[in-house]
Amino acid sequence: MDKALDEIITSRPRGIRRGSSRRNLTAKQQIVGRAITSPTAKAAKAAAASKPAASQPTADKIIVSNLPQDVNEAQIKELFHSTVGPVRELTLHFDANGRSKGVAAVQFQQKGDGNKAYQQYNNRLIDGKRPMKIEIVVDPSKPSQTLAARVAPAAAAANAIGAVRGTGAARGGRRGRGGRPRKAERTPKTAADLDAEMEDYTATTATPAS
Repeated sequence: MDKALDEIITSRPRGIRRGSSRRNLTAKQQIVGRAITSPTAKAAKAAAASKPAASQPTADKIIVSNLPQDVNEAQIKELFHSTVGPVRELTLHFDANGRSKGVAAVQFQQKGDGNKAYQQYNNRLIDGKRPMKIEIVVDPSKPSQTLAARVAPAAAAANAIGAVRGTGAARGGRRGRGGRPRKAERTPKTAADLDAEMEDYTATTATPAS
């Protein structure tokens, strides 16, 4: 029965063949264990390769962390050089006592090798129990997307403008309802209306003669 893909990636042989030792293993085998290939893994890898790559910046530098203290620079360099691509520079960080912090900065010679290393080794188990962490370092001076990719289509832009105008109209309506009531418009009076009002006023205020 074929194993699941995640079990194949994280598995490590418990026993070692007679006559072999850790010294005879390569750097990749010492760090992440011996690779086990199955038809399921080959099919999954082929399917992933057939998918179009997502638009992301091509990186040539990564930060590797959560490494065991007994892993040295030579092992890290051999691992990535043999499975990813040529390494330009590698720095393993140490504390004040000279002990490894388990963190290394790796810079490749070719763009995109940082993304490749992330896809291959991020969260891969070391010694069957310690997940190796990889972070891609992106140059902040280089934009991750072009302006053309960030501009919305014409239909989306029209909808966004309509939504903004609708919000403004709603706010204006609230202010109108919550403010002072508008005064009713006055109808202009004619001369006849003014004469009638004057006669009424005179009749009301006139007093009978004694």
